[in-house]
Amino acid sequence: MNITELLIDLQARHDEATVQAGELRGQIEHFTTALTESEARLADLATTRKVIVELAPPGTESEPPASNSAYQAIVHAFNQRPDQAFRVRELHELLGLPTDDPNMNVTRSRLGRLTRQGFLTQPGRGRYQKQT
Repeated sequence: MNITELLIDLQARHDEATVQAGELRGQIEHFTTALTESEARLADLATTRKVIVELAPPGTESEPPASNSAYQAIVHAFNQRPDQAFRVRELHELLGLPTDDPNMNVTRSRLGRLTRQGFLTQPGRGRYQKQT
């Protein structure tokens, strides 16, 4: 291969990389726009939820706690052991759920909701038991 052929091959590779870089920039622009729109939608939904919660009369809930399978599993566990108080970690172990902090925080929120609805009580800090 002589120098001229090498330069022609190098230019062809450069042109291909330039086209690919342009396509990737287009995809980045598309995804950036889509991400911005999704984040705006999430913010709108969070604001809507906050307004509805503030306007709703105290003690009203839009759906029963057992409508979601996670809630069903929690309610079932407490129904099976109505006299037992659980910590979140114990409940996760019983249900075979991951015991990492983010997952347990979600369950804490669910347990808080069930407590506010009167299904559970808190006999001690971080402990939950079925309301009798």
